[in-house]
Amino acid sequence: MLLELHVRDLALVDDAWIEFGPGLTVLTGETGAGKTVLVGALKLLLGERADATLVRSGSHEAVVEGRFDLDGREVLVRRRVSAEGRSRCTVDGEMATVGAIAELLGPAVDLHGQHDHQSLLSPANHAGYLDRFSGEPARLALLAYADAYSVLKGAEQEVATLEATLADRERQADYLQFQIRDIESVSPRPGEDAELEALLPRLRFGERLTTASAAGYQALKGEAGAVDLLAEAVSLLGPAAGLDPAFDEMRDAALHLTDDVEDLAGRLREYAESVEHDPRALEDTESRLAAIAALKRKFGPSLDDVLCTKTQAEQQLAMLDAGEEGLSEARGRVAQAESALRSAGAGLMAIRDSVTTPFETALTQAAQDLALSKAVFEVQRIELPFEQWRESGPERVEFLFSASAGDPARPLAKIASGGEVSRVMLALKGVLGGADETPVLVFDEVDAGIGGATATAVGERLSSLASGRQVLAVTHLAQVASFAERQIVVFKAEEDGRTVTRTREVAGASRVAEIARMLSGEESEASVAHARELLDRVSAR
Repeated sequence: MLLELHVRDLALVDDAWIEFGPGLTVLTGETGAGKTVLVGALKLLLGERADATLVRSGSHEAVVEGRFDLDGREVLVRRRVSAEGRSRCTVDGEMATVGAIAELLGPAVDLHGQHDHQSLLSPANHAGYLDRFSGEPARLALLAYADAYSVLKGAEQEVATLEATLADRERQADYLQFQIRDIESVSPRPGEDAELEALLPRLRFGERLTTASAAGYQALKGEAGAVDLLAEAVSLLGPAAGLDPAFDEMRDAALHLTDDVEDLAGRLREYAESVEHDPRALEDTESRLAAIAALKRKFGPSLDDVLCTKTQAEQQLAMLDAGEEGLSEARGRVAQAESALRSAGAGLMAIRDSVTTPFETALTQAAQDLALSKAVFEVQRIELPFEQWRESGPERVEFLFSASAGDPARPLAKIASGGEVSRVMLALKGVLGGADETPVLVFDEVDAGIGGATATAVGERLSSLASGRQVLAVTHLAQVASFAERQIVVFKAEEDGRTVTRTREVAGASRVAEIARMLSGEESEASVAHARELLDRVSAR
């Protein structure tokens, strides 16, 4: 739900804050007052392309902010448009792209304006709306179809892989066997290169390392070595033990130092005894490392990559050995998957058959209720060739519409009249009802070209749509405005020699006055009485 909209320095709007609530909210006001600017501000938050001409004259940037409740989480979206046309976006203070805010708010807000691209005008969405109208049967059929489609694509991919693998079988087998032989000629173990590199210094510098470690051992453990001297020091400190804690701490340190030096001496002796003086071992180790390095250059860069290459080559060779038998089995699985998908597609189309006529009838009636008395809806369904079946279904579904008797039905996207488009969308929304789960619907100029009883029907339909969701509508008709829970008036004012757009919410007597103005252009006794009658009639429903 849109909770609040803040617009600054956008066209005639210098600074406007509007709070919104649930249900139906209408924006009213004289033509040219700036209602379209506020709708345009919302479009910017939905990702519409920014235009530098939108920035108010004399300002360096325009700012639009929207506070939304998205599934119980409050989100603040801000978009800035500079006088040079550059655009910057943030979501909860963090930088974002225009695409990111469009993706965030797109599912939450459906804006219907004259000549705007709308979700219901895209044929790609029409099958989904028809299926939603059907309800649970179509949902289950779609799940079955999607599963069968996925299985078929997997089976086809398996066949394609096998066919590509077997296409040049002999050459591939020779190359795979070469890889395996080359790696097996060295037969490296996982981590062997690291082990050999760690061993290499001892083999290269064995004599020097042995001499140094033996000398170190003698200095520590030999006659009059460090161990003996430390032991003597500990002995000399013994008589004074227990007299002073500070002294005892130093005696304990001497004891620990003796243990540490004893341990170090042992390690030096073990190291001196472990170092080899074998030139042949050095040569063998260097040769082994060179052989492993050669494999890593061919199949690496790491030894793990080399071993993985061998495993993959063995698997591919086994696949090649399976040959035509494996390919035949895979093709059999494709045939089974095709049969299952055809069956699932037929089931889905049968369900659509059963709801197409009721859907067309409902849409036609809803449009006729909205002053499109000659309107006719058709659902065009064209089954695709099997090889063109898509994940969304086995047929192309498109809504067609005719507004005049005798005119052929045409795709919705080709409807030219903005007011006609808005009323068609309103009819569709009403018929689909709960099928469309978008929480915020915005209608711009939904009442263009209508009046009287039709206007009342439009108001009733908007009010019905607002049950359980938020609907925002720009209207010039008092009959439509009277159905709103909240009415916001957009008007022009002169401030400091400049014309600016202002907004105010009207209620009580001020709302009666605004409805009266919408009825007759002035606040006369008759228009006020008529306004009260309209509002009372809606309240009594």
